Amino acid sequence: MAKTIVLHIVGEEPVLADIDEMPEPTATYVMCSNLRKRDGKPVNYVSPGAKTILFPWARISFLEIMVSTEESRDVIGFYRET
Repeated sequence: MAKTIVLHIVGEEPVLADIDEMPEPTATYVMCSNLRKRDGKPVNYVSPGAKTILFPWARISFLEIMVSTEESRDVIGFYRET
């Protein structure tokens, strides 16, 4: 099952992508697919027919791994009583 990530690329706006598995600690790149802006629009620097994109770690500041709908039931969120 693919996980959605927020990919923070050096000098670029963060983008959303899907990864099939977490990158290994020894990996030199992150392999992702379905690259899109946060609003769902296509990213202008990726060709329209591209299926898989490899980003080297040197270009990535950090990754955010988003919680899936199945996992969100186990996540404790903030609750404030008013």
